[in-house]
Amino acid sequence: MIGFLVVVALLAAVVVFVVGLYNGLVRLRNASKNAFSQIDVQLKRRHDLIPNLVETAKGYLKHERETLEAVVRARNLAVTATAAAAAAPGNPAAMKGLAGAEGALGASLSRLLAVAESYPALKADQTMTRLMEELSSTENRIAFSRQAFNDAVMAYNTARETFPGMLLAGSFAAAAPFEITDGAEREAVKVAF
Repeated sequence: MIGFLVVVALLAAVVVFVVGLYNGLVRLRNASKNAFSQIDVQLKRRHDLIPNLVETAKGYLKHERETLEAVVRARNLAVTATAAAAAAPGNPAAMKGLAGAEGALGASLSRLLAVAESYPALKADQTMTRLMEELSSTENRIAFSRQAFNDAVMAYNTARETFPGMLLAGSFAAAAPFEITDGAEREAVKVAF
């Protein structure tokens, strides 16, 4: 009878351990998804600011239509990539697409800002100044959110790759961080007006 109780107790301990381990992996996976949702909020804020920035600059930059159209195209691609990444946070292909689209958007914004600097009336416009401050603040928030997401992904991946988490890792796909691999994309949008 005592031997039976010991076996039952050991089995119960193993079940509690496995359930705790599984729940820990679920918690970490959900934390990484939540961290991505914070990036998503900031990227939406950025994407919403850009049309206002383009509209404000449009009156001054009549001869720079190509630049304005490039910003709008890049913004639309970034919105699409953000939606794809939000549907599957941590998916390597979605994260790579998002990083590429956001890098292209940053590059086109940099070109717009460089062109805008040569228009003194635009630089003095209060709306443009306010939008630039908002964009600068948003860029900082994106960087902070990206760091939090990458930290959450690292914790999740570490838990699923180390023992004993690796015993249950088959039902938990690895998550990809939000990394920018192209050197030109690594440069932050320079918001100096």
